[in-house]
Amino acid sequence: MNDKVYPSAKPAANGGGGAPTAANGEANPAFPANKAQLYNSTRPAYRPQPPPKRGHRRGCCCSCCLWSTLAILLLLFLAAIAGAVFYVLYRPHRPSFAVNSLQLSRFNLTDNSISSSFNLSITARNPNKKIAFFYDTISVKFISGDLDIADGSFAGFAQGKKNVTTLRSVVTSSRNQISDGADASQLKSSLKNKSLPLKIQLDTKVRVKIGKIKTKNLKIRVTCDGIKISIPSGKTATSATTSRVKCKVDPRIKIIKWTV
Repeated sequence: MNDKVYPSAKPAANGGGGAPTAANGEANPAFPANKAQLYNSTRPAYRPQPPPKRGHRRGCCCSCCLWSTLAILLLLFLAAIAGAVFYVLYRPHRPSFAVNSLQLSRFNLTDNSISSSFNLSITARNPNKKIAFFYDTISVKFISGDLDIADGSFAGFAQGKKNVTTLRSVVTSSRNQISDGADASQLKSSLKNKSLPLKIQLDTKVRVKIGKIKTKNLKIRVTCDGIKISIPSGKTATSATTSRVKCKVDPRIKIIKWTV
C-alpha cells in the first residue's frame, strides 16, 4: 500500500506562498508588527504651522487708540457746548475794583524801620445780573519798591447782583522792621523828591453763588499799581491822584504745590 503525503497547512516563513491579500487586493503587512509600525500607524501626518499673525495685535492697539481719541474729543465737544450754554444763560464777569481815594497822613523812614498811616477807600463792583459774591476778610498791603510799608484789612461782606460796595479802612504801620537784605535805596531816592510810589495789594477768598449753587472759596488777588503820593511835610494829609489807577483781578488757583 502506498502512503499519501499531505502538504503542511502552515505557510512558509520566507518566500514560497506569498503574503495574504485583503479584500481590495492590497497586501496586508505581516504580523506581528514591530514598534515602529505600530507608532507610525497611529501618528498623524506632520503639517507645518503658519507663523503667528503680528498684524492682528497691532491692529487692536490702533483701534484702542482711535476709540480713546474719539472719546476724548467727544468729551471736549460736550464741555464746550455746556460752557457756551452757561455763558449765554448767565454772562459771567469778574468783579472789578477801583481806588476812590487815598490819603497819606504820616510817613517816616529810619535805617531799620518804617512808620506810616494811610486812609484808603476802594469800590468793589459786581457787574453780573445773575451771580452774587461772598467775600472773606480782605487783607491790604502797601508796597513801595520791594518794601512792605503798611498793612491793614477790610471786613468780609456779601455782594448781591449788580451791586456796588464801598470799602474804607485806615492802613497803618507803627514800626515795620526792614528785613535784612531788603533794598531800601529806591525808597530813599523817591523820598528825596518828596514823592512816594505805591502799589496796593488785596488778597481774599470769594465764593460765587449762581442760582442756588454756591462754589467753594476761591483765592483772588487784586493789584492796583501806578500810584504816586506826596510826602506830608506837617500834620496835613496829602492825597493821591487815583483817576488813572487801574486795578487787576487775578484768581489764585493752586495746583499741587504751585499757584497760578
